[in-house]
Amino acid sequence: MSTWSSLGIAVLLVLVVVLALCLRIVQQYQRGVVFRFGRVLGHIREPGLRLLVPFADRMVKVSTQVVVLAVAPQGAITRDNVTVEVDAAVYFRVVDPVKAIVNVQDYTHAVSQVAQTSLRTIIGRADLDTLLSDRDRISAELKAVIDAPTEQPWGVRIELVELKDISLPESMKRSMSRQAEAERERRARVIAADGERQASEQLAAAAAAMAHTPGAMHLRLLQTVADVAVEKNSTLVMPFPVELLRFFGHSDPDGAAPSVTWERAPGTASPSRPVDGPEPGWFAPAEPNGSPGARAGSPTGAGPDGDR
Repeated sequence: MSTWSSLGIAVLLVLVVVLALCLRIVQQYQRGVVFRFGRVLGHIREPGLRLLVPFADRMVKVSTQVVVLAVAPQGAITRDNVTVEVDAAVYFRVVDPVKAIVNVQDYTHAVSQVAQTSLRTIIGRADLDTLLSDRDRISAELKAVIDAPTEQPWGVRIELVELKDISLPESMKRSMSRQAEAERERRARVIAADGERQASEQLAAAAAAMAHTPGAMHLRLLQTVADVAVEKNSTLVMPFPVELLRFFGHSDPDGAAPSVTWERAPGTASPSRPVDGPEPGWFAPAEPNGSPGARAGSPTGAGPDGDR
């Protein structure tokens, strides 16, 4: 009885070992590639509990999840001879597990090396302005370059490529700052000049409209005086209308405004000729027709003794 019990226990242990060698669990995000006596089988094992032939089959599990690969910063020279360092991120996943296992030894390392060389190639084709302003196009070109040698031969599809950072030399950063500042100043001057031009056009139109209506100028003058009088000022500046000068100019028959020449009377000690008006000791000489001039200080043209 003990012999049969020992034999049953031994058979049970053998069955457990055989089942352990035959059964494999494949996760939902994995695919199984089976090698039978070193030869790959075309049928890929899907997720679930899978049975293998013991001592003959060997299964390699391949993840189909998206893998994020950080590309190390690559120093390169752009098309316009500027040295930059660019790093990127590559998102890829396995679409053909058989090719990913059979055709390449380590597809993650292989994709990393292809991404680094492709990144330097794309940087050399583009100039600095395109590299800084049009990152979407650079990323699309980099994705196409990396995807060409990886998808068909290796069964790895590049989902997305993004440029992370572009490092420039300090001298180039200062030059770009000065260029941006000069550009902003130029635009400010252009906008100010355009505003002056528009303002001059509007002022010219307003002046033309006022020229046809003489009363408009007086109304504008009164409005300006009213605006100035709103403030609490002790000084009020009144503009002198040009029409008054024209009125005094028409009083002379020859069309010129009358003028008076002042001369110093004998015996006075005034050092200089008055400029803005008569001073004591100065008088207007007689007119060409013989009439006496107006003595300085006399409001009615009387002599120095006050005779009227």
